[in-house]
Amino acid sequence: MADLDHILSRVVGPGLALLPSTMDTAKARVLLLAIGLQESRFETRRQIGGPARGYWQFEKGGGVVGVLTHPSTRKYAADVCRDRGIEPTAAAVYPALERDDLLACAFARLLLFTDPKPIPDIGYPAASWDYYVRNWRPGKPHQGTWDALYAKAVEAVR
Repeated sequence: MADLDHILSRVVGPGLALLPSTMDTAKARVLLLAIGLQESRFETRRQIGGPARGYWQFEKGGGVVGVLTHPSTRKYAADVCRDRGIEPTAAAVYPALERDDLLACAFARLLLFTDPKPIPDIGYPAASWDYYVRNWRPGKPHQGTWDALYAKAVEAVR
């Protein structure tokens, strides 16, 4: 499993810096770490046996298209793409997620931003699990690993 201090300082912090500062909160950082741990353990950027890309495991026709087209995120997504030198299209973003961790982080945060409900408060793993499942819609969710990974994320952010 990756060093979460490294992920926070080299991926999450710089990735969130591509977005409005109001999106960089402790609650967002915890959830981004927990989801990244759940999805890839921050070890793989290409889903083993599947189509997803980046630490947060985005699929081209799912999260990528969703973030690029959602009314609350499309402008931010276009700005992030411009900053990263990537055309704001699913065809360009999808493969870039595998090599650009900051882009992947920003898109993960933007996917959370599409949810009209606020990110759950820190210390509520069940509510955070529900938030994750609602937004990521994982094909094979493994709730049995969530609480321990969420606790690691909370510890790293605190």
